Amino acid sequence: MKINEEKIKEILGRGVEDIIDRDHFGKILKSGKKLRVKFGVDPTAPDLHLGHMALLRKLLQFQNAGHKTVLIVGNFTARIGDPSGKSEERKMLSEKEIKHNMKTYFAQAGKILNMEKTEVRYNGEWFGARNSLSKIFELARAGSMQQILRRADFKKRLGSGRDVTVLEMLYPLMQGYDSVVVKADVELGGSDQRFNLLIGRKIQRHFGVPEQDVLIMPLLEGTDGVRKMSKSYGNYITLSEKPNNLFAKIMSVPDKLVQKYFLLLSDISDSELKHIEQMSFLERKKRLAFEITGFLHSEMAAKKAEEYFEKTFSKKEIPEDLKIYRAEMNEKWADFLVRVKLAQSRSEAKRLIEGGGMDFNGRKIARANGQISESGTVKVGKHKFIKIEVRS
Repeated sequence: MKINEEKIKEILGRGVEDIIDRDHFGKILKSGKKLRVKFGVDPTAPDLHLGHMALLRKLLQFQNAGHKTVLIVGNFTARIGDPSGKSEERKMLSEKEIKHNMKTYFAQAGKILNMEKTEVRYNGEWFGARNSLSKIFELARAGSMQQILRRADFKKRLGSGRDVTVLEMLYPLMQGYDSVVVKADVELGGSDQRFNLLIGRKIQRHFGVPEQDVLIMPLLEGTDGVRKMSKSYGNYITLSEKPNNLFAKIMSVPDKLVQKYFLLLSDISDSELKHIEQMSFLERKKRLAFEITGFLHSEMAAKKAEEYFEKTFSKKEIPEDLKIYRAEMNEKWADFLVRVKLAQSRSEAKRLIEGGGMDFNGRKIARANGQISESGTVKVGKHKFIKIEVRS
């Protein structure tokens, strides 16, 4: 395979936290060998978000350099859930929930990767097979209890008197076996995945296959500016957001994270990033929102989203052509939000309303049990406007 020094430099440097083994990895990239590069995601929620985008973009760099990208969908391991960084055991998902969550995964991943050039594998292929129990027994022999319990999140949990289940201890071994099956040369993951990625090398050794190199990316903090982007923290921005919402949500990213978002989520060059650093935070965010919206949708969609943002949020005008929702006379606000799927549950609707997150005709809605008595315009959260027409 023809060597492209610029692409190698981008793979090794752009947004990379650590590489194991860096010397070996650098040499093998420069050798021109076509690598099998693995990234896995468990369908524990229906949406991919910008945190996934950072890793998928790194996978895209490999793809553009001519390497084989392998996307593992953990339809089996999702039942357990990755315990990395978790303070308690995850809820086990049913097969029905997993299938629901997977429905739009490929459409979302396809916003970033060329899916025709991506090898997609489900780990239910090997763990769901009849002989999977014997594989799990063999995996149990490959890892040690001491090694598993040395991981920081397990030690912290045990130190506070909380349990770590045997099922959770099996998860990193199973992730490692995915690398054996797909013959991974490289695996990508966030910094919270370091333990799992290194276990993958140990599992490969156990099964007599060459060890993968590991490329570790920094975690992308969410809109709260503190914790990693995650659905469970409610600080995420999904890849399935409509352009207007996507643009506005990126504009709400804390100032201190703007340059990191540029680095991990855009193609802006290092020299141009230095120029952007001289702009005001408002202008930086607009450029960031434009880049990400344009990448996930189109340049035209990004232009329209920027115009919408300017009109709605900067000039504080109510946009035209709002979506109309029908409400029953005296229907409770919380019930309405759940019914039209603007909130997933009544408790979520209550938090939104009582946290001051809804305006009706310019007035704050104070009570979740308050009743809808007239038609008008509603602002839901920071970014969404709708119209309500009341049936008399």
